[in-house]
Amino acid sequence: MKRKNYLFVDYKSFIMKKIILLIILCASVLQVYAQQPKSSVKLARVKYSGGGDWYNDPSGEVNLLKFIRQNTNINVDPVYEFVDLSSDNIFLYPLLFLTGHGNVNFTDAEVRRLRAYLQNGGFLYIDDDYGLDGAIRREMKKVFPEQNFVEIPFSHGIYSAHFKFPNGLPKVHEHDLKLPQGFGLFHDGRMCVFYTYETNPSDGWADPDAHSDPPEKRELSFKIGTNILVWALTH
Repeated sequence: MKRKNYLFVDYKSFIMKKIILLIILCASVLQVYAQQPKSSVKLARVKYSGGGDWYNDPSGEVNLLKFIRQNTNINVDPVYEFVDLSSDNIFLYPLLFLTGHGNVNFTDAEVRRLRAYLQNGGFLYIDDDYGLDGAIRREMKKVFPEQNFVEIPFSHGIYSAHFKFPNGLPKVHEHDLKLPQGFGLFHDGRMCVFYTYETNPSDGWADPDAHSDPPEKRELSFKIGTNILVWALTH
């Protein structure tokens, strides 16, 4: 009579129990992970030297992020935060925002850090609040000496990333009766800097009584701001 190999049977049973326990453990870990809050997106204001009011309208980013939270599935944290270009903290943010009136000045160390940020997946949005154009073109030339700002055509994906702007940038805040324009700088074919001129969307993000922009203009400003953030996060 053939004897059963009980040791072999018990070993198989032992392995199966271990596999089942491992599956249960993995399922539990995944369930806990799924219940954890996902990292939220923040928009950091760039603090720069030179005399320009980098700090103006601090309600703008908060209001924009609230709009984005209400109109997209993006997990955002609607708070006001600023970051110094000389700090490694810039690498904590997928998107930086720079605005103001007047002069901007980047130190050599800030130029190197900003270049590294942009070349490693970061995105910078610049909005000319009026009088910033000459300074920002000069300073960004330090960051990318081989490039000049190029105008972004209406067919570019940033104008349809979430809301549709078939005619390009909306005119949110009037300054010099000039047409609004969007310009870009690139790294390895990726637009890593977007610069808005003669449109001033960030004025429309501010609290309603800050600039008295009509509701329809403010809505357009929030929508193009949403597109900019969506584009930055997905490209």
